[in-house]
Amino acid sequence: MSAATDQDPYTEHRRLLFATAYRMLGSVADAEDVLQDTWLSWNSTDRATVRNPRAYLVRTVTNLSLNRLTSARATREQYVGPWLPEPLLTSPDIAMETEMAETISTAMLVVLESLSPVERAVFLLREVFGYSHAEIGEILDRPEATVRQIAHRAREHAQ
Repeated sequence: MSAATDQDPYTEHRRLLFATAYRMLGSVADAEDVLQDTWLSWNSTDRATVRNPRAYLVRTVTNLSLNRLTSARATREQYVGPWLPEPLLTSPDIAMETEMAETISTAMLVVLESLSPVERAVFLLREVFGYSHAEIGEILDRPEATVRQIAHRAREHAQ
C-alpha cells in the first residue's frame, strides 16, 4: 500500500475539502471552520457504515458550507458595500500541490456569490471538481433531474 492509502481519509482529502469550502465560502477562516466541523463529524461517525469516505467528506463539507452561506447571506444583507471574497495567499507553505495552486480569481468568486447557495454548490461540484449530476444529487440529497436543471441555471448565470 502507498503512503496515501495508509492515511486517514480526512487527511488524504483535506486539500480537496479545503478547496471546496473556500470556493463556496470565499473566506479562508470560514473554510477552516467548516473543515474543523467536518473533522469533528468524521471522528464521531461509525466508519464501518461509510462506503465512500471521499464522497462522505465532500458531502459534509458541501452541506456545512451551504449552512454557513445561508446564515452569512442574512448577515451580509445588513452591509451596504459590495461583498468581496477574502484573497487566498498562495505561498509555498500554503499551496504546494496543483489543487491548491489553482485558485479561482476574485472575479469568479464574485460571480459565485451571485448564485444561490445550492446553485453555487452544484456549479462548483460539477464544473470545478467534475462530479457527475448523479453524484451531486447524492451529495445534496436531490433528484438527478433537479441537479441538472440547477447546473444549467448556474452555468447560464455565471456566463
